[in-house]
Amino acid sequence: MKFASDYREFLSGHKTERECTAFFAEEAEKKGFKNLDEIIKEKNPLKPGDRVYRVNRKKAIALFTIGEKPISNGLTILGAHIDSPRLDLKQNPLYEDTDIALLDTHYYGGIKKYQWVTLPMALHGVIVKKDGTTINVNLGENEGDPVFGVSDLLIHLAGDQMEKKGSKVVEGEDLDVLFGSEPMSSKDKDEKDLVKKNVLALLKEKYDIEEEDFLSAEIEVIPAGPARDFGLDRSMIMGYGHDDKVCAYPSFRAILDTEPGVETYACLLVDKEEIGSVGATGMHSEFFEDTVAELCALTGDDSALSVRRALRNSRALSSDVSAAFDPTYADAFEKKNASYMGRGIVINKYTGARGKSGSNDASAEYMACVRQVFDKNDVCFQTAELGKVDKGGGGTIAYILGNYGMNVIDSGVAVLSMHAPWEIISKVDLYEAYRGYIAFLKDAHI
Repeated sequence: MKFASDYREFLSGHKTERECTAFFAEEAEKKGFKNLDEIIKEKNPLKPGDRVYRVNRKKAIALFTIGEKPISNGLTILGAHIDSPRLDLKQNPLYEDTDIALLDTHYYGGIKKYQWVTLPMALHGVIVKKDGTTINVNLGENEGDPVFGVSDLLIHLAGDQMEKKGSKVVEGEDLDVLFGSEPMSSKDKDEKDLVKKNVLALLKEKYDIEEEDFLSAEIEVIPAGPARDFGLDRSMIMGYGHDDKVCAYPSFRAILDTEPGVETYACLLVDKEEIGSVGATGMHSEFFEDTVAELCALTGDDSALSVRRALRNSRALSSDVSAAFDPTYADAFEKKNASYMGRGIVINKYTGARGKSGSNDASAEYMACVRQVFDKNDVCFQTAELGKVDKGGGGTIAYILGNYGMNVIDSGVAVLSMHAPWEIISKVDLYEAYRGYIAFLKDAHI
């Protein structure tokens, strides 16, 4: 319960990838981790027992505990992602229509669009002005803050809407955020867009920004409010962004709480998984490979071959969530191969859609290794697929790590209402994930 309380507090206060990365870096330094980029600049060597971290463009972070054996012997890796489905403001978001100011959005990741209307929403992110000044935005979370949201059509007029397919009930272009309705005072009766002008004046007063500064902004529209205990017995947590912070947080805590060992430990927390792991901060970037090369160089093994060997000889858990069995929608699951709330950490040998397309599909030998590690440490675990054949499907970062030739398997926490604005997890599963990740770091190489 203490671990769950700490996680709930983290989840409430760190909803975006930037907020998570800043938190992880700050907490890591408290535990003695040093900034790897500073070590590289000073050309200081690394030795067994050293703990380092490296931030990638403020949206991803990698942490390492240097082991006794050479880096080329391989790393033991916990990998998760810290981005979550949401709405993003477009670059030219602000407009006025019939005396209402609105913000135009583009949704991020796989969502049921109709779930994101009539909810209190907050704005999180950054605005970077032309002179390089960065302004942090967090509006809608604190008591007294205004909140925002997307309106919906009243049931009395929704006859045509209710006949549409679920994917069309609310269209992507209709996810515009109501932002204000008070017009600016003006003596000119013909002056237009007075509500928009009033909103811009308030933004100028609060953040010292102009409308054109939205061009270089990253503002996320996400559910407002803290994560909450869920259920009369308080056995669960409801919150925004369990996917995949419910795996990222215990992975991070695991590397912080595990003493240095024979092998080098790594915790890799990346961005952009929800849209294909693309871009400079996603798993498809060469950030992790480049960082491993830096580690090899700083431990006296500076060769391209050593880097390739380090990656190929590594073993990893792709720490990502699985779909918890929901009795209300039992037809979507195959009961013998589903994950269940409260039964421990979930191992997914493969994910993918239909014919395992896009999955990693770990080997039987590696599956046996993970089983052995969890059994040795009395970790409660279960195995699962993501829904029925021809119904399920989904991807993680596992196949990208697998491209290096390393052993990797998906292992995470079961989630109810995945990708909804508010998701639900079991506190038991959260804690077993933490225990499982520690066990993996300590014993996966044996």
